[in-house]
Amino acid sequence: MDKRFLHHIWTRIRAIKTIYLASAFVLSAVICLSALRSNNLTMSRLRSEVYTADKNGGNVEAALQTLRTYVGAHMNTALTSGSNSVYPPIQLRYTYQRLLQTAQAQSEAQNGHVYTQAEYYCQQLNPVSFSGRTRVPCVENYVATHGVHLPSIPAALYEFDFVSPKWSPDLAGWSLLVTALLLLATVLRYGLGYWARHWL
Repeated sequence: MDKRFLHHIWTRIRAIKTIYLASAFVLSAVICLSALRSNNLTMSRLRSEVYTADKNGGNVEAALQTLRTYVGAHMNTALTSGSNSVYPPIQLRYTYQRLLQTAQAQSEAQNGHVYTQAEYYCQQLNPVSFSGRTRVPCVENYVATHGVHLPSIPAALYEFDFVSPKWSPDLAGWSLLVTALLLLATVLRYGLGYWARHWL
């Protein structure tokens, strides 16, 4: 290439000072970090609202849906299990305990009814026995075979992982993109300046 042409291009590029690009990069990086932090703080607030609804018996599903929607649309908001995750997955402990208590109460009520049936059955089976020696094993056996067992409630139904996108079209995402472009422009401008000083 003609050196005169390259020198002409360099005089145009030289007007863009490296310090301006570096300053714009720093400003954009600060905005990016602030936006990422804001995303994370909003996620933490929404997560707390889920826990509050869970503890107070509120509308957990609506709070979960709000959190799920926010996490799915913003970067730096992931709530996933794993060794390097900042937060554990959402665990609806109180909802799970309430369901377990309801199941236990229903099981106890049904087992009480089974116990009454067992006494009647064993009395019919051994009508002349007044001592508990023959009836007690009969009742125990009847309850063991006809009793209602507590249903298994998988805890996984009340634990949730939410994955955030790697990049999102919000302030954090766009400022991250601008920061990367400004870093590249700063490095290129510095490199062109070094090259021009030594070769032009």
